[in-house]
Amino acid sequence: MHTFLSGAMRWLEALQGRRLSMASRGWILVAVAAMGASFLFPLWHIHLEAPQYPEGLDLWIYGHELAAGNEGQDLEEINILNHYIGMRPLREIDFLEMTMIPFVLGSFMLLGLRAAVFGIMRNLIDVLMLFVYASLFAFVNFAYRMYVYGHDLDPRAPINPDPFMPALVGTNQIANMTQTSLPSWGSGFLLVALAAMALAIYLSRKESLVAEAAYAGAG
Repeated sequence: MHTFLSGAMRWLEALQGRRLSMASRGWILVAVAAMGASFLFPLWHIHLEAPQYPEGLDLWIYGHELAAGNEGQDLEEINILNHYIGMRPLREIDFLEMTMIPFVLGSFMLLGLRAAVFGIMRNLIDVLMLFVYASLFAFVNFAYRMYVYGHDLDPRAPINPDPFMPALVGTNQIANMTQTSLPSWGSGFLLVALAAMALAIYLSRKESLVAEAAYAGAG
């Protein structure tokens, strides 16, 4: 894995001074549009089932808000279930990153447009690498939050399960609840953005080098 990553980084570094073809610029615009679309759809979907809720409870995690089924009532019911096993309540105010994600994605969209306008590979590679780092950080942060929710349990709760890790992807049994957690459409659009930027780089891998003066000016 280390050898592969090192080789990929050297390959990207060798491409930095190349021009971006019109096809690559078009795929950058696709990536920007996909980032914008991710605002409109949930990034993650959590579904809970329990004997007292045979139809289940739904929670959708957007980049900027929490949304629940049954006109928002499902979130209250989820927090009641969490209370019985000692989990802290889910509150949108506790998710500071929800105030940051829109600005971060907006910045990536602007940087993507900048790369399309200047047409220099280095600008696109910078956006791609920042996008990958931010996505990995967001997923690790999400995993850490789930870990804390499942391990920081109130011992005074009516039901005292062992500390657990809620499912990030897949299904998990928690006391008498079945939790299913899966990425949703918003995450799919972010994957489209990532693939579109990678394709834009690949399509311009053999383009001519930019003049040194123009290359320096676009940095």
